[in-house]
Amino acid sequence: MTDISRAIPQPRRPEFVRENIDRGAFGVVEKPLTAWERVYNVGAVRKLFILVALAVLWQAYALWLGKSLLFPTFTSTITAFWDGLVNGELLSRAGYSIKVLLMGYAAGIGLAALLTVVAITSRVGNDFLETMTSMLNPLPAIALLPLALIWFGLGNASLIFVLIHSVLWAVALNTHSGFLSVSQTMRMVGRNYGLVGPRYVMKILIPAAFPSILTGMKIGWAFAWRTLIAAELVFGVSSGSGGLGWFIYENKNQLEIPNVFAGLFSVIIIGLVVENMIFQTIEKKTVRKWGMQS
Repeated sequence: MTDISRAIPQPRRPEFVRENIDRGAFGVVEKPLTAWERVYNVGAVRKLFILVALAVLWQAYALWLGKSLLFPTFTSTITAFWDGLVNGELLSRAGYSIKVLLMGYAAGIGLAALLTVVAITSRVGNDFLETMTSMLNPLPAIALLPLALIWFGLGNASLIFVLIHSVLWAVALNTHSGFLSVSQTMRMVGRNYGLVGPRYVMKILIPAAFPSILTGMKIGWAFAWRTLIAAELVFGVSSGSGGLGWFIYENKNQLEIPNVFAGLFSVIIIGLVVENMIFQTIEKKTVRKWGMQS
């Protein structure tokens, strides 16, 4: 066998001579971005452009309409908004609303977390959450306002009650759906490590379902903010004070329409700040950093 293998000619690989080529011979590999393209790629700049365009349209339509009692100009609204900030009235009203909102929002999230943990760890809890969500989630929180007035009276307790209702079911529904969508592989990993009960929820289910949890928190925040302003438009005075909704209602009765729009403008600004600064920061630090979203 040795002689035969020696007799058969062995294939030889051809030799290659590699020469260095100047990079300039390839031309432009990556075209540099123009100044306009660099600016356009910044999301904050694009959103700012949209806001400026809306302000220009607002001003143009108000001037064309010429009826300040129906639709004030953007400049008069900004003037009223600035005056409200300088004299401190808008700041105090906004602070009052945010304080009440945070109490109701925190209580709603806490109850939603408790219900969801019970639902994910027991069949009875799962049936209870599904039944209550089906019954109460379609019910507008503001519809409970008359009952809240009867049960808790005129004050923060009634506001917090309707806020809890607006937050609880949205957060619980999204959190429960996120828990159910966790893959079996992740679940088996947790069981192999011996995780059970709260440790299993904290270390496996919550990180894996956090995109759904964050979505539920966003929806709960939006529902709570709308419910609070609507409730304050009906009743918002407690111990001689009130929030942004009551500020809007008072100025409407006094026909101070620029102040009404300034109050609405404050509601919009707070919503933009919470959505684009707080929730986006949480999203970047969590789900995007973990590679769950692009």
